[in-house]
Amino acid sequence: MSLMRVQFSGSAIGMQTNMTVILPQGADAKPPYPTLYLLHGLSDDDSIWTRRTSIERYVDGLPLVVVMPDGGRGFYTDAEQGFAYESHIMDDVIGFVERFFPVVRERGGRVIGGLSMGGYGSMKLALKHPDVFCSVVSHSSAFSVVRRVSGDHPRRAEMVRLFGEDPEGGPNDIYHLAESLAPDERPAVRFDCGSEDGLIEENRAFHAFLDELGFEHEYAEHPGSHNWAFWDEHVQEALAFHRRVLGI
Repeated sequence: MSLMRVQFSGSAIGMQTNMTVILPQGADAKPPYPTLYLLHGLSDDDSIWTRRTSIERYVDGLPLVVVMPDGGRGFYTDAEQGFAYESHIMDDVIGFVERFFPVVRERGGRVIGGLSMGGYGSMKLALKHPDVFCSVVSHSSAFSVVRRVSGDHPRRAEMVRLFGEDPEGGPNDIYHLAESLAPDERPAVRFDCGSEDGLIEENRAFHAFLDELGFEHEYAEHPGSHNWAFWDEHVQEALAFHRRVLGI
């Protein structure tokens, strides 16, 4: 594999930023390659997946490009007050990747995933842009972040700055987005969470909601907490899921 860190201009966020990219090298299949966009959590950056997991080793030999962008603390959302990180991913990052790398430039060649903040972000982007991504796998996700705005949350002020005062049912609410999709529009969906994770109830609730909708998906709980040991293990299952969808 080839590993690179790309510095580029993010027009949507108005500043220079980074993405870490894994490119196939010596894979049997020829380009163009499908792309996995892999999103980080709240306190991290684009380098964290390669520093804390063996993602480079897990994709060795696969005809797959892995793109890990920097999403700041923006929940991959165009903030009410702040940076436009959804537009940054959808326009700046994907636009750059598809201009300069030998990748498939259509829905059937794009998949997305992430953990915690990035778990929410990947699910939201896949459900909001089902014409762009064909599958999503989220780990230990902050699925109720939008619905916490009206509650007594320690980071409520930050959430209001991002999502506004009354975001429930709006364009960043994954419940609303899932409910809005016709069956033939839905991407392939999988998510998991550790049974000792503080976000487990949010994941169980979204799983139950999708079941009520008749929205086909995979959900799994495993022993573990909100940590890199869990994510390093279960990103391997995410790769297997994406590979089935992509046919690679």
